[in-house]
Amino acid sequence: MWDLFERIVFFVVVQLFEIDALRLLILKNENCRRFKNLMAVHKFLPNSDEEITRTMLEKLGLRNLDDLFADIPESVRLRRPMNIPDALSEIELEKRVSEKLSRNKAAPEFLNFIGGGNWNHHVPSVIDEILSRSEFYTAYTPYQPEISQGMLQALFEYQSQMCDLTSMDVANSSMYDWSSGLGEAGRMAQRVTGRTKIVASSAASPERLGVLETYCEPAGISVTRTKFNSAGETDLDFIYSNLDDSTAAVYIENPNFLGVIERSAEDIARNCHKHGALLIVGVNPMSLGIMRSPGSYGADIVVGDGQPLGLYPNFGGPLMGIFATRSEPTLLRQMPGRLIGMTESKIGSERGYTMVLQTREQHIRREHATSNICTNESLFALAVSIYLSIMGPAGMKEIGERIVANSRYALKRLVEEGLSAPHFGGKFFGDVSLKSKPNSIDLSKSLVSYGILGGLPLGRFYSELKYISLFSFNEVHSVDDIERLISALKSVDSKIA
Repeated sequence: MWDLFERIVFFVVVQLFEIDALRLLILKNENCRRFKNLMAVHKFLPNSDEEITRTMLEKLGLRNLDDLFADIPESVRLRRPMNIPDALSEIELEKRVSEKLSRNKAAPEFLNFIGGGNWNHHVPSVIDEILSRSEFYTAYTPYQPEISQGMLQALFEYQSQMCDLTSMDVANSSMYDWSSGLGEAGRMAQRVTGRTKIVASSAASPERLGVLETYCEPAGISVTRTKFNSAGETDLDFIYSNLDDSTAAVYIENPNFLGVIERSAEDIARNCHKHGALLIVGVNPMSLGIMRSPGSYGADIVVGDGQPLGLYPNFGGPLMGIFATRSEPTLLRQMPGRLIGMTESKIGSERGYTMVLQTREQHIRREHATSNICTNESLFALAVSIYLSIMGPAGMKEIGERIVANSRYALKRLVEEGLSAPHFGGKFFGDVSLKSKPNSIDLSKSLVSYGILGGLPLGRFYSELKYISLFSFNEVHSVDDIERLISALKSVDSKIA
């Protein structure tokens, strides 16, 4: 008889390495007969054993596995084998995945001038170092403050920094992304005001506005999109003609999706409040090092994305949503997500942190929940907090100034080379609009052959801007990078008769 150790070793070898010759050899061995059934079971799916399946069905009072799906109509059931390719070995799978990944075109191998909500900024190496620490990397929702003080403190610091950056009173400990934050802000405005109309600038991201409409429609909230003028700014007359007693909020982005600064933001806030409506402002947080913060000109709710603050583009996501508001009880109690608070013990005055506001359906009666968002982006909120701690106010100002300098230099060179820029006449931050001879989508495809990503084809979102692209310039771009882009643009334009 084998001892227990020998049996375990042989079983592990067979299961892990799946060597057919060894499997046959062992199966022939009289002493291994008891393992024959075990080796027929999928190593990652123990319930694939027929005896286990039969026992489970008996306990459930079912005849076969099909009975588990009795609530699915026969007419929609798949009655043929699924079209799943044959299994691959780990070596084959790695090769297949590597081949597919090699088709991606991304920075730093390609120059990236794409913006519009997901930018290619520098990520300091210290962020990856801290995020990869196991106490942060494996942390989940800090429901138990007695064992989660580290993450709770980090999230509290994030909230405090976000309030400083936006000049708002309260920030939650993050949302999924800018779009979901906007959707939550729209529904929050309806709850606070009791009104059912939102006026949204068409100079805001069409994709984010689409998410806003998706969130609002089931709640009976209508979204009216404004126009924008030749400067790329929101049409004020359109906003003011739609401001009435049914308007819950107005939404603008500053800088907006077209890269233009909304110079009348304070006037819009004043008119919103005059009519009892809220002003929701979407921000690129990188601009707040040199631009006025939304809280300083009357925003009631601020949303945005923390992606520029220490996060990689991540092929479009995951991202990290910003959500902040004023501290009035009517607003604070309706804020979605969660809020981390700080307190002191009665004895010894030891500082401690805990979740103090969790107005979501998992924590309170469903009909009183402000949101059904079931998690947040805690790890990325920590990354943003690290980034802001590293940069500080002076660093944020320096990066903002460098972005402006690079974009101004790029515009100067575009004009000198006879290229049609900018298309919009308004003041801008970082993003320069360009009119090209090929349509914006074809231009983007052509630039790939020069090792360049961008610009963002505005023709994808606005039919009237078929030939307009948006090129984003930031702190990672050098003069040589900009000159290389201009050379490629001239070459592409020269090929069009």
